[in-house]
Amino acid sequence: MDMKLPDAELRDWLKPVPQRCPPSIGDILIDAGLLDAAAAARVAEAQHGRGMRFGEAAVQLRLLKAEDVQYALARQYEYPYLRPQDSTASRDLVAAFEPFGACAEAMRTLRTSLMLQRASSRSRPFSIAVLGAMAGEGRSFVAANLAVVFSQMGQRTLLIDADLRAPRQHTLFKLPPQLGLSNLLLGRSGTECIAPLHDFHGLSILVAGALPPNPQELLGRARLGTLLEQAAVAFDVVIVDTPAAGRFADAQIVATHCGMGVLVARRHSSDVGQLRRVHRTMVELGVPLAGTVLNDA
Repeated sequence: MDMKLPDAELRDWLKPVPQRCPPSIGDILIDAGLLDAAAAARVAEAQHGRGMRFGEAAVQLRLLKAEDVQYALARQYEYPYLRPQDSTASRDLVAAFEPFGACAEAMRTLRTSLMLQRASSRSRPFSIAVLGAMAGEGRSFVAANLAVVFSQMGQRTLLIDADLRAPRQHTLFKLPPQLGLSNLLLGRSGTECIAPLHDFHGLSILVAGALPPNPQELLGRARLGTLLEQAAVAFDVVIVDTPAAGRFADAQIVATHCGMGVLVARRHSSDVGQLRRVHRTMVELGVPLAGTVLNDA
């Protein structure tokens, strides 16, 4: 029997985002602990007296560094990233910690490619299964960083950890143990499992939850398809992390509910034969593969 999520929960997802004025640079810097109120008032006085921007005045007064101002501007323009000393997430989130580096740029290139492919096939939901043949190839790394760059673009993004065997997303985002996908699939919780990440504008995550003894059977329930179908309506993009497709059939079950798949391989490590088998299986199942990511990280 198809088990739909309650209409009230879906309506909560679909509520329009209220329009708001962007916070001032001064407010952002104070909230981040980079300025106190007295210093901000001093900067504002210099700003008006010298006809300068707030950040320029703060740097000239040697109260801030240029990178502090850049951080605040990124927040104001809803392009959030994390400062090097931030301990709220794993350093593996390179798109968050090094948004102007080569790896983040590669993720943005992948994002653009996926969006172009979506534009050519509007009939499918914009949900992406991140696939790989074996453990250690970087599926979770790619899924997490891809979710970050989509959110940095202003897309309402949902990241789902569907690896109910060895999940990693809760450790990458340093989330406490909590209810997740397994609990939702059992019908023991609702969409309150989906946690908005306040440091990443527009990004929410559904962690794996408690690890079940029967992950394949749990993922095979009708509720997974219903969840992904409704999530694709409520969010602009849904990214799903999966277990090793060369070892378990879990990934194939998940991928058949997604609009497309991305195959991840690790340079000098992945087995080409295994990758070809996973690719062939996905093609036979009718899962459109958007391409292969060669992971160097």
